[in-house]
Amino acid sequence: MTSLKNITKRVNAEDRFDTPYAERLHTQLEAANELFQDKLHKIKLLSKRAETADIRQIKELSDIVPLLFAHTTYKSYPENWLTEGQWDRMGKWLQTLSATPVEGIDTDSVSDLDGWLKALENTEHFVSCSSGTTGKCSMINASMADRHMSRANHAAGFEWATGCSQDNSFKIMGVAPVARSVRNDDSRDAIANAFGNGSDFQFPCEPITVGRISHMVSMRRAIADGTAKPEDVAEFEATSARRAKDMNEGVIKTAEALIESRGEKLLICGMFSTLYQVAELVREKGYSGKDFSADNAMLVGGGLKGANLPDNYREYILETFNIPDHKIYQYYGMQELNTTMPRCSAGRYHVPPWIILLLLDQGGDNLITETEGEVEGRAGFLDLSVEGRWGGVISGDKIKVNYGQCECGAHGPSINSDIVRYSDLPGGDKISCSGTIDAYVRGAS
Repeated sequence: MTSLKNITKRVNAEDRFDTPYAERLHTQLEAANELFQDKLHKIKLLSKRAETADIRQIKELSDIVPLLFAHTTYKSYPENWLTEGQWDRMGKWLQTLSATPVEGIDTDSVSDLDGWLKALENTEHFVSCSSGTTGKCSMINASMADRHMSRANHAAGFEWATGCSQDNSFKIMGVAPVARSVRNDDSRDAIANAFGNGSDFQFPCEPITVGRISHMVSMRRAIADGTAKPEDVAEFEATSARRAKDMNEGVIKTAEALIESRGEKLLICGMFSTLYQVAELVREKGYSGKDFSADNAMLVGGGLKGANLPDNYREYILETFNIPDHKIYQYYGMQELNTTMPRCSAGRYHVPPWIILLLLDQGGDNLITETEGEVEGRAGFLDLSVEGRWGGVISGDKIKVNYGQCECGAHGPSINSDIVRYSDLPGGDKISCSGTIDAYVRGAS
């Protein structure tokens, strides 16, 4: 698997986000075929998709398109299996999407989703989850090798985007509560190990687990449709009130910690919504701008998450903590991919060579082959670095791509930061293959 190994080891290469599209394509296709041949008979759904499309090897980009999984695939289990704790059935479902057997899982003492995820971890199935507004989690399996690659990419992306050296010189300030998961833990550890000096501060609020998030969303739905029991509603409201109180206190304590550490070299990590709240408090206490070190940097995960912030929120936050625009690290990614795409100084997300970008039509059936200028379509990807599952996915995102040289100077595919979810557009999100894939996975499990 020469091409595959060569392309994935470039995570630490200086030109990892600067390779012309035409130069990377041949090696990418060779690597994609190597990966496909290795995973074909290990992953049930991939085998089924290849059989249906009569794909025996990957020679062209168009050969990959029928092999992509709809992003909804990772939540295609019957919801009652999760709510009723049918963990053996959930394991069989997960097996249809995994490259190694999901077996030997001790579920006797498992009482909830968090417990099941921990039992999977004990057999080196590291499942990352995301919970949408429906309350139904996407569950994406990963191996230990996937975790190592994800960590390396996260540190490399920060270094490339900000120019900061991996010299352990920053005091890391966690300015937001972080959901407890293997993937989030790995991301935090990667930055801490590469850039942190060991004197970290973390937002003083109990981390919330995937299981608790899923339960909260389900309860909101049950309350809305009138099926929630009175005692469950009371418990939910008490928990929500306690969480809100902890959050408000956490913002105050975080603002105080930042003021106290203002003379140190800080790497401030969080989401814009919480960062803005903290910045307001810091300014109310009479500090901003030059009160903070000129060597500071920032890492921002996620979007606004529905927060209603003023148009100048970004500038306001950066000015508060004396951070130049080129020292803020943002990235584009999704749970279905193992690695992320860093944002450059020109405001575009750069696709590394181990991720094949496949721009598709709205239904996700056909490849858009145009490569001149800014091209718009549905984002599809094949992450060649993934070991524990198949890394091909049709996303729910509408994107604009340029395959040439970016204004920042880097070559290769880059994505405009103006990304829209098809689910937010008139007509909603309709991927042609999603129903077929979901039906097969449920049947096979």
